[in-house]
Amino acid sequence: MNKHWMLVIMAGVIEILWAVGLKYASSWMAWVAVAALIYISFVVLLKALEKVPVATAYAVFTGIGTAGTVIVEMLVFGEPFSWTKVFFISMLLAGVIGLKLVTADPDKKEGVV
Repeated sequence: MNKHWMLVIMAGVIEILWAVGLKYASSWMAWVAVAALIYISFVVLLKALEKVPVATAYAVFTGIGTAGTVIVEMLVFGEPFSWTKVFFISMLLAGVIGLKLVTADPDKKEGVV
């Protein structure tokens, strides 16, 4: 996995933090932290988009954010566990992994400088 894909994953993890923060922020300091996390996640994603196709990177970014937010809510904040949720998160992750596997690495394309 190259550096730019790692940036996509990092941006997705940061998205989990700010998405959870949106629900639990109750002070102006917390809201500033959420805004900073939103900004950082998109800056990291934009850096990744220098080498990763936009559609695939955005799908992976949002997939990580969606699945991660649901998992954090269940594990940390007591959201009820549901096998249906686990099934659909698994389907989402399978799609994200599939997109990653079928997306060509731009550094390995022949004839492209």
